[in-house]
Amino acid sequence: MLEIQDWGLIEYNEGWSRQKEISSDIQKNRNRNVLVLCEHPSVITIGRAGGKENILMSENFLNQLGVSIVEIDRGGDVTLHNPKQLVGYPIFNLSSMKEDLHWFLREIEECLIEIISHWGLKGDRVPGLTGVWIDGKRKIAAIGLHCSRWVSSHGFALNVANNLMEFSYIVPCGISDKGVTSISQEIGTAVDTSEVKIITTKIFENRFGKYFSV
Repeated sequence: MLEIQDWGLIEYNEGWSRQKEISSDIQKNRNRNVLVLCEHPSVITIGRAGGKENILMSENFLNQLGVSIVEIDRGGDVTLHNPKQLVGYPIFNLSSMKEDLHWFLREIEECLIEIISHWGLKGDRVPGLTGVWIDGKRKIAAIGLHCSRWVSSHGFALNVANNLMEFSYIVPCGISDKGVTSISQEIGTAVDTSEVKIITTKIFENRFGKYFSV
């Protein structure tokens, strides 16, 4: 059974601390698979492959806007989270599925492609890059994972109806020649993250359910 936790709007560092607690418990007991869904106040995170050179605004300017910067242990470069972006943390025991982080990342991409198809959007991949794109030019979902003792943490960020202007503070994922978009931006109407959470839960249960029943 997939355990769903909805944390609502939660400050990034508090969410990261909670992730670590769940991950530690799963590493010890190997008896849970948890999908966390949440949103974060505006925050820029820097993954293991990133650097502050991809943050285009000064820390002082960002502080004045209330945008924090957090260096974390996920893969990937610089990204941004803000309200009305759906963030998902699949904290899974990969030993009960497949000990292959590349496979797991591709499975998450497939879930995201299926999620946005509910709004008539065709998501695709760009060779050599992670995440989900529209027309190969506009990124609608980012993915950055961490794995320790075959327990995954961190996860995906799907732009639903968030403020895309804030992405101008960074070079998203270190990619300067492509843009960002959201479900609302693409379909021209507001989308509620609560609706996206329901669909996301069903799709993750369907894709990974065969492992949870073991």
